[in-house]
Amino acid sequence: MRQVSASPPSDTPAPPPGENAPAPAGTATPRLWRHPEFRRGAVEMFPTTLGIAAWGLITGVAMGKSGLGIEVMVLMSLLVFAGSAQLAVLPLMSSGAPVWVVWATALCVNLRFVIFSAVWRPYVLHLAWHERVRMAYFTADLNTALFVRRFPEPRPDPAQPPYFWGGAVSSWFGWQVPSIAGILLAHLVPAHWDIGFAGVLALLGIALSLTSDRATAVAALVAGCAAVAAYALPLRLNIVVAIAAAVAVGVLIEHTRGGAAALPAPAAGRDAETPP
Repeated sequence: MRQVSASPPSDTPAPPPGENAPAPAGTATPRLWRHPEFRRGAVEMFPTTLGIAAWGLITGVAMGKSGLGIEVMVLMSLLVFAGSAQLAVLPLMSSGAPVWVVWATALCVNLRFVIFSAVWRPYVLHLAWHERVRMAYFTADLNTALFVRRFPEPRPDPAQPPYFWGGAVSSWFGWQVPSIAGILLAHLVPAHWDIGFAGVLALLGIALSLTSDRATAVAALVAGCAAVAAYALPLRLNIVVAIAAAVAVGVLIEHTRGGAAALPAPAAGRDAETPP
């Protein structure tokens, strides 16, 4: 008869069901979807998704009227996932510009993501490289702003991945569905409809809703002034200038606040006299 040796009892208590327990193989994604932070990320992203959908529809209509093939436009929407870059390169692709010019234009328009990557670095540096690449594809302006507002301390937290993916899924579908619909239905939209201005108003409303304190409002005002002042720059580099100015002002305000908070408070009842 075979003897089965009993393993010695462990001093570490077993984790409660569903909390910090190792997930069985193949169940990581379902657990992520069931996490309460996933739902919170999707819910907090939903109001901004309405503006994203309006901008996606506008971009899709512009692509549909560019003269490119439908397959190319749909593939571009799915792979690029960046409205500003898509609008910037559309006239270049339609006119047969060299590939390097198209790539250089898209790179310049999206230089703001270099700044975003510096913001994301302390949150995701501990993750595997393939996970960071996957998150980079879904990272955009608005989910970055919401993520930093939800997690103001730049350090890893177990709740961050579910929250990120909840917002990312919401924004991705909010962009892709209207964008592809605009591509397919562009021929039904009259040319005299100024739907681009409607998209600007939608994004402006989203931006104003994110100005939660004085520092954010000042940074937004500086960004707007910088964007207008640098409007004459080629390749929409005024966007990069505006973001750099807003980040610099935000860092300066936070540094000033931190320095003021670090000053020692005067002791109660002690005369503020210089000792002999």
